[in-house]
Amino acid sequence: MEETISLQELFTTLKKRLGLIAILTVLAVIIAGVISYTLLTPIYETSTQILVNQEKQEASQVINQNIQADLQLINTYSVIIKSPAILDQVAEQLDLDLTAEQLNQKITVSNAENSQVVNVAVQDEDPAVAVDIANTTANVFQTEITELMNVDNVSILSPAVLKENPVPVAPNPMLNMAIAAVVGLMLGVGIAFLLEYLDTSIKNDQDIEDVLGVPVLGVISPIQEETNIQKAASNTTPRRRGA
Repeated sequence: MEETISLQELFTTLKKRLGLIAILTVLAVIIAGVISYTLLTPIYETSTQILVNQEKQEASQVINQNIQADLQLINTYSVIIKSPAILDQVAEQLDLDLTAEQLNQKITVSNAENSQVVNVAVQDEDPAVAVDIANTTANVFQTEITELMNVDNVSILSPAVLKENPVPVAPNPMLNMAIAAVVGLMLGVGIAFLLEYLDTSIKNDQDIEDVLGVPVLGVISPIQEETNIQKAASNTTPRRRGA
């Protein structure tokens, strides 16, 4: 026999387990908030911008050719910036106990389409260290690219600056708590339906039909409470006559 669940039964189940769902949701939000504010280490980000540009030429055609050449070299420059040839020197100059691979994970190099500006972003637990890494990486790259590729078309457009009150980019407590609320809500709903599914007790005549597979012909009315029966019996008991 195929079992179907009506929309009304779904709402009834949710209403019945509403307390459980609310508790799990609030608990998930609290846990996410505690972890975000106390256990996770704040990560700060800073960036410096590098301009890739040839020296000015008189002929406009030569300038356009140089711009196209610079744009084609930017992808190569992005790889060189994060190479051990650059990062090993950065770690040595800043006296960082980090390998080139570890330093590479802190650095992100990007540029807008058809833009001659390369953005070097650095993330670190210490905002001052992030600024030092960004600026040192840009300086070392500007120096080394002349020898590596025999070009002189790199200049630092905007160095990284340590802000007075830096704001961490990660973690995001509000986002984490919002995600936890959704997860807690889904978990609560899932557990509510699971408990309802595992509950095999017979509650009404419809459950009897589902279990036995036969229609219910009649329903016995509820029996009066024992106190009411005793009261009725005492009222009908004959009193003894006096001697």
